[in-house]
Amino acid sequence: MPPARSPRIQEISWGRMVVDGLGEGKDFKLYPGGGRPWDWTETGTRHEPGIQPADVEELLDNGATRVVLSEGFDGRLRVDPATLRFLHERAAEVHVARTDEAVELYNNLAAREPVGGLFHSTC
Repeated sequence: MPPARSPRIQEISWGRMVVDGLGEGKDFKLYPGGGRPWDWTETGTRHEPGIQPADVEELLDNGATRVVLSEGFDGRLRVDPATLRFLHERAAEVHVARTDEAVELYNNLAAREPVGGLFHSTC
């Protein structure tokens, strides 16, 4: 059985995303077979030090072998170095980019491989 596809991001604008099968929201956690709104308070994520290992663990648990992390449209959301180490230790390829570039990359990857991503639709 082939791996589940990651949902495509249909629209992105400041403070708003529309994702296939998940509807509309502000920030999303996406992975093969689904996703959900990304609530930063679950892991204590803030702009600094940024995305935490606990934020990306769910992506890997759901079969992602590549991970796309968005920094926001203005690049304000950082990625904690511990998160990059965590992904490297688990042999996951990681891409970090501003949101518009991250969405484009993610959608291209989602068409052909099990990718996960964290998307921040504001700063």
